[in-house]
Amino acid sequence: MLKKIIKNNTRTLLSLVGIATASLTFANIANATIVEIKTSLSTESIKVNLFDTTTPETVKNFLNYLNEEHYTNSVIHRAVPDFIVQGGGFKFIGEWPLTGLVPNPPIINEPVYSNVKGTIAMAKKGSSVHSATNQWFFNLQDNSSNLDRQNGGFTVFGQVIAGMDIVEKVAQLKLCNSGGLEGIPIVMETAQTCGDMSAPGIENFVVIEYINVFDSSPVTDSDLFPLESKEPDSDGDGVIDIADAFPSDPSKYLKNANIEEDSGGSITWFSLVMLALLSIRKRVSH
Repeated sequence: MLKKIIKNNTRTLLSLVGIATASLTFANIANATIVEIKTSLSTESIKVNLFDTTTPETVKNFLNYLNEEHYTNSVIHRAVPDFIVQGGGFKFIGEWPLTGLVPNPPIINEPVYSNVKGTIAMAKKGSSVHSATNQWFFNLQDNSSNLDRQNGGFTVFGQVIAGMDIVEKVAQLKLCNSGGLEGIPIVMETAQTCGDMSAPGIENFVVIEYINVFDSSPVTDSDLFPLESKEPDSDGDGVIDIADAFPSDPSKYLKNANIEEDSGGSITWFSLVMLALLSIRKRVSH
């Protein structure tokens, strides 16, 4: 009888260990904090440390797309020198225009960190605070005075720790327009122009070959000191105070938040304020 009890308990214990091990494996995937982005532009990859503790919903969203291989073989579809390099939303399937990728539902904004050079942030629909889905961008310079303030603040969710030179190289390519998209970085010979790209090949684009988890350790940001946004979000509802209709009551604001997702298309610069204010800033949007 005693042997039988021990045998049964041993089996139960082993089962529990197996479940725990599987859970830990899943947890490592969900909490991975360093990813590598491999592009066709270099043999080296861009390594990004994600802020999974302070921007959890945004990192979870990004990792969901990563695990679904959503970004595999997509292309960098926008670059603006001295501003941003943007990807995550389009593929090239053999002819113009680029094909939009179907996004998951939008997520809540998390404007904790500042849009300084070397950070990665979520793009979103214009004039819709909680509308980020699959598109993201790298900041090529300190854009904090602009992007930390407009549209409720753009969520910075990671920092480039290696390969920023690759990102900058993208913005140095010739930029072409097609299908409502402006500033598509194209790989071409010096003598070639956008007019020669009426029938481009995949080799003419900056392809994101894959995005993988590079380090799934629970803590990988001990040496990082990200700059926090100077724009406060007092009630923690994902909207900075200056853009929040209810800066001290998140429930009221979220109830009225417009989080409809558009179908992609034109991504352009546009005025931040009325022309009467004579102040035009660059905007990152779907």
